[in-house]
Amino acid sequence: VCPRGQRTDDNKICRECMGSPDRYDWLYLGFMAMLPLVLHWFFIEWYSGKKSSSALLQHVTALFECSVAAIVTLLVSDPVGSLHIRSCKVKKLSDWYTMLYNPSPDYITTVHCTHEAVYPLYTIVFIYYAFCLVLMMLLRPLLVKKIACGLGKSDRFKSIYAALYFFPVLTVLQAVGGGLLYYAFPYIILVLSLVTLAVYMSASEVESFKDLLVRKKRLVVLFSHWLLHAYGIISISKLDKLEQDLPLLALVPAPALFYILTAKYTEPSRILSEGGNGH
Repeated sequence: VCPRGQRTDDNKICRECMGSPDRYDWLYLGFMAMLPLVLHWFFIEWYSGKKSSSALLQHVTALFECSVAAIVTLLVSDPVGSLHIRSCKVKKLSDWYTMLYNPSPDYITTVHCTHEAVYPLYTIVFIYYAFCLVLMMLLRPLLVKKIACGLGKSDRFKSIYAALYFFPVLTVLQAVGGGLLYYAFPYIILVLSLVTLAVYMSASEVESFKDLLVRKKRLVVLFSHWLLHAYGIISISKLDKLEQDLPLLALVPAPALFYILTAKYTEPSRILSEGGNGH
């Protein structure tokens, strides 16, 4: 077992992690940092109601909480006081699950060699979630109590209660599936951004560009999905070859355009009426 901040080399000797995260590592950390923020925004919107004017300020506060938590997490990580972090390179999936590879030389006594081989990509996420939770508990209740005048007493704290549920879920997700998420997150982003955009446009009955321009909120949601989609494309390509990878970003608006162009052909009432005429 190696001390924290070290991992074994090819000769099984503990060496200090002196490298820095590469672009893909930062994109992974960015994804894990975005998860609580997106969930905050979703539940704030879900529970704010149509009459509440406090949703925007709560969105900004959630962004502030997560941003400050991310900065503080980087500052307390080694080297302390710097936004740079030192790390060990991820070589394979098993690096994330060293606890599963404890040897048993005589098949009786297990030698515990568990350590953070992917330092600090595994533990830094837990530290970030802890700071997010602390900042939320310090700031949000006071804010909501003062400004959430459009909500009833029982509804105004529901977005905070939701966070108290999803933070433990995110923690378990990182503890169990951190390595799997590291390799799969670009594809998860692409699939979720496509599915949620289609669901939102369907629920909002968007069938043309005019429907999008009617309300600013729809444009904000659309651009947010485009940013997520671009993030997923960048994470997959890693932008190693700029002349080859940058043109892929032109595909970002494609799903929304495809939906709008084909929505009129898949209108349920039209399909039912045409089916009735056929009979």
